[in-house]
Amino acid sequence: MTTLQIKNMVCDRCIMTVQQVLKDLGYEVESIALGKVVITEDVGFEDLEKISEALVGKGFELIKKNDKALLEQIKVQLLDYLKHLENSEDPEKVSTFLEENMQYNYSYLSNYFSDYGGVTIEKYLINLKIERVKELLSYDELTLSEIAWKFNYSSVQYLSNQFKKVTGETVSSFRSHIDENSRQSLDAV
Repeated sequence: MTTLQIKNMVCDRCIMTVQQVLKDLGYEVESIALGKVVITEDVGFEDLEKISEALVGKGFELIKKNDKALLEQIKVQLLDYLKHLENSEDPEKVSTFLEENMQYNYSYLSNYFSDYGGVTIEKYLINLKIERVKELLSYDELTLSEIAWKFNYSSVQYLSNQFKKVTGETVSSFRSHIDENSRQSLDAV
């Protein structure tokens, strides 16, 4: 049995794509989740290279170093937290969420993320939120007040100020020229 850590797995379609890539290569997947796949066979170096090449062709990356693996696990948990934040009426703090889901002390995770990720967890989460806000704005289904409430902002003004600080433009300006180039995928944050 071999466990693979995979970068850029951020959604259910990613899971299906990775599963299909491994199936096409002749591997049986025992379990799969965001960022992690367990295959039934023991895999050697040549097989890992073949898997890595196939995954790169689909926009994923096989993580080969343990340092990168924990960083990617934190990023996956932050994506899960973003979904949790968006769908929960009374979400816990990100520190509590990470401690419960990763079984590490938050200060350790925070220092680790800053050292290896080059940015704080808080800043990374803000960037994720703003990209998700851009996506919701592009759908034009929710008001800015509803979006602010979804992401637990204390006010629309606070969201607007953070949006401008991160993107360099106002929400109104962004809405006036929304196109496919004005957003980036969450795995690219």
